[in-house]
Amino acid sequence: MSRIGRNPITVPSSVTISVNGTVVGVKGPKGNMERSLPGGITVAQEGDVLTVDRLDDSRDNRALHGLTRTLISNMVVGVTDGWSKELEIIGVGYRAAAKGDTTLELALGFSHPIVYQAPNGITFEVPAPTKVIVKGADKEVVGQVAASIRKLRKPEPYKGKGVRYAGEKVLRKAGKAAK
Repeated sequence: MSRIGRNPITVPSSVTISVNGTVVGVKGPKGNMERSLPGGITVAQEGDVLTVDRLDDSRDNRALHGLTRTLISNMVVGVTDGWSKELEIIGVGYRAAAKGDTTLELALGFSHPIVYQAPNGITFEVPAPTKVIVKGADKEVVGQVAASIRKLRKPEPYKGKGVRYAGEKVLRKAGKAAK
């Protein structure tokens, strides 16, 4: 058995789970999400506990057992607490400004400002001009939006300027040596 897959998922009282054949739906205070299950994986609900089982010990089902359990657990956490990712902007004149909850305007050293529109379910917070927080219920979408913003100006290795994740270490290179 998969060590991760056999762990039960505890469901808070504010969350409702619906299992319809191969589709699992999770509804909570931060939103609702759905995910279809792979072929050999089943989900059973007993009270406030979800268990994820596999039909047999084939290689594919063993690989998907723990993954499916983790994805459903991430959905439960997302609709109760939500997910967030912090980005830091480093560089002279580099800054961010929120235009509402779902639009971000970035000045990243280009001749024009970059306007980034968030997909559904994602909001931005800008507590400081050099700090952006991406929030949402779906962990995958939050990570993808943060990666897309970072991709606009990756941290360069000489001065470290650019957009990076909070706490990310950037390997710095030495510049040209004088003769």
